[in-house]
Amino acid sequence: MKENFARAAFWFVNVLLLVAGTGLASPVAAGELRLLMFDQPGCVYCARWKAEIGPIYPVTEEATAAPLTTVDIDDALPGGVALARPVTLTPTFVLLDDGAEAGRLEGYPGEDFFWFLLGELIEDAREPDS
Repeated sequence: MKENFARAAFWFVNVLLLVAGTGLASPVAAGELRLLMFDQPGCVYCARWKAEIGPIYPVTEEATAAPLTTVDIDDALPGGVALARPVTLTPTFVLLDDGAEAGRLEGYPGEDFFWFLLGELIEDAREPDS
């Protein structure tokens, strides 16, 4: 019974966070990975990502490694974020390491490719500099 309650509470909190939207209330903290998703109203591929990946992302290993924040492409960047170049299309996923761009996925290539490519970005960001 307790296990079912804990599982239900876990899912409820994650769904609530997803529905409420994610945002950086404060600047990006040092030593952390974050994933920014740039989107805009009417973006068909953004909607596809939100339908296929959005509901499950909060409970994945990738989300633990790089929590997601969505940003409208026309809004100002969250504090402490430094991009290598401007974002010009949606969706664009930017992996941040200590607030600096560590990698980028432009467009949504479908569920299988997304997980693979994101995994590669996270792995590369975790590797110590040679």
